[in-house]
Amino acid sequence: MDRGLIKDYIAKRVAKELKDGDVVNLGIGLPTLVPSYLTEGVNLVLQSENGIIGTGAKPSPEDEQPFYVTDAGGRPSSVAPGGSFIDSAVSFGLIRGGHVDVTILGALEVDEKGNLSNWIIPGKMVPGMGGAMDLVVGAKKVILAMEHTAKGAPKILKECRLPYTAVNCVDLIVTEMGVIEVTPAGLVLKEINPEFSPEQVQAATEAELIVSPNLVHIQA
Repeated sequence: MDRGLIKDYIAKRVAKELKDGDVVNLGIGLPTLVPSYLTEGVNLVLQSENGIIGTGAKPSPEDEQPFYVTDAGGRPSSVAPGGSFIDSAVSFGLIRGGHVDVTILGALEVDEKGNLSNWIIPGKMVPGMGGAMDLVVGAKKVILAMEHTAKGAPKILKECRLPYTAVNCVDLIVTEMGVIEVTPAGLVLKEINPEFSPEQVQAATEAELIVSPNLVHIQA
């Protein structure tokens, strides 16, 4: 698949998981593309853990300087009409209290039990784990939007090797190759990019995949 199309392809498919009125937290990077591909009539309440309820569109370049509103990643942001600011304690109270319907984020690694590693690579400097640890245990549904491999190496493993963000927390994995559901029986390949075969998806995945008998093509 053309690498220039991968992120938008994933974002389009993830957008189909969201319902009108959902309170959604978006991780940095690829997940921020998802609102651009919502089904007509679906309106979300976007929550930013640094204290925005009703995050607005990304400011245009001419509006970025000076900017006074940032998202949780420190990038220029805005507030949608009807949105509001809250302090960090209230924001995390909403997250920990189970009031976020869906969180969408990326991953360094995920394994067959739904364990997630996405906050640090040992030896590399990071400012902190951010809100990911709270979000993946507090949100009602956790969706990973990520590329299937990293420099050709599988990211979907039998067991994560990097430090955990949280365990048994992932519900759905969406990559450019397919849509994989985390179940008690294992990882179920439910949908597949028609450019790939199930054998190719398995070859790019360390964990064993269960191919659904009702496997269909991704409609992104």
